[in-house]
Amino acid sequence: MTGILEAQNAVLTNVEVYKFLSDQAEQYKAQKRRGPSNLETLRGEVLKYFETFPGPLSQKPLPYDVAAIPELLKRLKPYNISKGECIMIINLRPTGTVVLNAVLEDMEGRFNEEQQEEIVNIILEVLGDFPPSSEAPAEEGDEDTMETT
Repeated sequence: MTGILEAQNAVLTNVEVYKFLSDQAEQYKAQKRRGPSNLETLRGEVLKYFETFPGPLSQKPLPYDVAAIPELLKRLKPYNISKGECIMIINLRPTGTVVLNAVLEDMEGRFNEEQQEEIVNIILEVLGDFPPSSEAPAEEGDEDTMETT
């Protein structure tokens, strides 16, 4: 089991929740028992959500685990990124400055282009790249394009 001891004691990242729920499912399976049906349903739905492309946890095998979180925090410390921003970085795994801009408040005012690239490179080194998948949907605009006459 992971280190989750008290409910509402701390904010958890998606990977911590995923690890907790996966470990709990394995523990129940090893004990040959089932939890309450609503728990089983909820756990299954949350795990399915996390594992569905394009979610950052859908990559198999996942190139990082809960142990990567302290490493990422340590490497991002010089950039004075807030705890909330760090959680969003871990949850979204931005692989470029465009997505990073949605995560970091006033990114362009706080960081120059070189620093932005450094932050993205740290994220890629610690959490791994998220390559396009064959499950990826069609190019943006393809499915919603209206024909004009």
